[in-house]
Amino acid sequence: MRARRIVARIRNWPQVIVEKPQLMGFAAYKAGMTHAVVIEDRPTSPFYGKEVVKAVTILDAPPLFVYGIRLYSSTLYGLKSIFEVLADNLPKDLERKTSLPKNYNKEEKIVKARQLLNEVTEVRVLACTQPRLSGLRKKTPEIMEIKVAAKSVEEAWNYALSILGKEVRASDVFKEGQYVDVISVTKGKGFQGVVKRYGVKIMPRWHKHRKGHRRTGTASPQKPDMMYSIPRPGQLGFHQRTEYNKRIIKIGEDGLSVTVKGGFVGYGIVRGPYIVLLGSVPGPRGRLVRLRFPMRPPKSAPTTPPKIMNIDVDSKQGG
Repeated sequence: MRARRIVARIRNWPQVIVEKPQLMGFAAYKAGMTHAVVIEDRPTSPFYGKEVVKAVTILDAPPLFVYGIRLYSSTLYGLKSIFEVLADNLPKDLERKTSLPKNYNKEEKIVKARQLLNEVTEVRVLACTQPRLSGLRKKTPEIMEIKVAAKSVEEAWNYALSILGKEVRASDVFKEGQYVDVISVTKGKGFQGVVKRYGVKIMPRWHKHRKGHRRTGTASPQKPDMMYSIPRPGQLGFHQRTEYNKRIIKIGEDGLSVTVKGGFVGYGIVRGPYIVLLGSVPGPRGRLVRLRFPMRPPKSAPTTPPKIMNIDVDSKQGG
């Protein structure tokens, strides 16, 4: 079935030990792909210490605006939201996505929130993207929750309060060489048959009694129910997917330095902050990609940023 919304939802956050409070996720727009020449730094690789060419994805990562704080308490049925605090300098574009309060008293809400900290087990911030700062031709921001990692609830609250109403950059959350999980919604391909959807073999054209060629040979017993393993036509694509342990090889501020000549096909120019990931990520160009601290990080991984010899910026349109 289709994803419920185009912005991916993160249902689980890993338990990490941090030295100081920080956000556990970020969001960026997929601009396109190119390739980079890097020095292989995995000791187990046969190419260790040598130059290798690897495919990379460029993400357009304008700063996120933290417009609220949400407090959660634990119940028998999971986490329950008990209180919210919003900033007083909300972006005007946020009205395109949600209704904004009028005559809001921020200081009064902060006082009430402090009184509830004994019941709080988790602190999350409400953040929105700023697509006007990206290469997209859009104004409506996306909104999301991001968990705050800290040693205690008090530290998480104080950190969330310190960034309330401010911008957070990718370099404030992640560092070069780090592994992250990528959560996004894949390309939508609509209603498709069993051949494209599951790779069912096309039956011979010469046979007169098969009642079709691009279909399954048998649909299994119908009673009490059809077997779940039988390929059937249906929705293909536009599913939320998570790819684990994608490595960040570079975080920069000048997107023009990694934008290919003529701009990325179907996206354009990356003008501001950017993230370079090894490999591909789910979704078409322009799709919002959410990044999260790894849920199951690799046991042995390089701890230092990789050495990048070159990032190819030649035109991808043959020009």
